[in-house]
Amino acid sequence: MNNLLLVLLYGGNAAQGTAGAEGGGGGGWLSMLPLLLIIVVFWLFFIRPQSKRAKEEQKFRDSLQKGDKVVTIGGFHGKITEVKETTVMISLAPGMEVEVEKTALVKDGTRVGQA
Repeated sequence: MNNLLLVLLYGGNAAQGTAGAEGGGGGGWLSMLPLLLIIVVFWLFFIRPQSKRAKEEQKFRDSLQKGDKVVTIGGFHGKITEVKETTVMISLAPGMEVEVEKTALVKDGTRVGQA
């Protein structure tokens, strides 16, 4: 594992015991540039949007109030009648209430973060 790290940092010179002593010190960083670019691209296109979407969903769950119209991920439409810590009571029809986890709700049939 340490040898792999040294090879990545110093471009192979460290594995031979000549860490930049022969004039090839700048090659290590240049060889890592594609790896760094891949990491940046993954962060921009995958990690950042996912964390933004998770924050929006958490904000939606925290803002649920009595009387809000919601849709479960199973497709049931209803109106919130009671809000608890991790669950809500939803009225699906007159006299018919169900308790649903907050994580199983979407607002007006669209997932949070979707256009």
